[in-house]
Amino acid sequence: MQKISTFFMFPERADEAMNFYVSIFKNSRILSTMPGPDGKPMGGSFEIEGKRFNAFNGGPHFRFSQGVSQFVSCDTQEEIDHFYDKLSEGGEKQPCGWVTDKFGLSWQIVPPILTNLLGDPDRAKVDRVMQAMLKMHKLDIKTLEQAAAAG
Repeated sequence: MQKISTFFMFPERADEAMNFYVSIFKNSRILSTMPGPDGKPMGGSFEIEGKRFNAFNGGPHFRFSQGVSQFVSCDTQEEIDHFYDKLSEGGEKQPCGWVTDKFGLSWQIVPPILTNLLGDPDRAKVDRVMQAMLKMHKLDIKTLEQAAAAG
């Protein structure tokens, strides 16, 4: 069992959120559910890509903020398209590869190449990549690479 896991305290619909997330990620599953007083699930545990998460209905005073987000590393544009589009369904598409899902949880959908490009010692290249990224909602690998090569 992993030593530290993320615990999502949803205002409500924790079971719906767990099912939503495992429907989007291939290597995922519901591990357990916890019945509430009415017999309906009020929480549980699930796994995505080998990482365990816990979810619970905490009540209306619990809200998520962008101060904490889930970071999804995507090697291909197809992965970016899939996760950005699926996680934003019913939620909000945001700039720079971010989405807020329909439950209020923030996600960053990012290719590892972006980290490499932004860490380049050529500051002019970094500035071009940054300017290209700031114009995007869903990140586009080809456009980021073109910005890097434009100099």
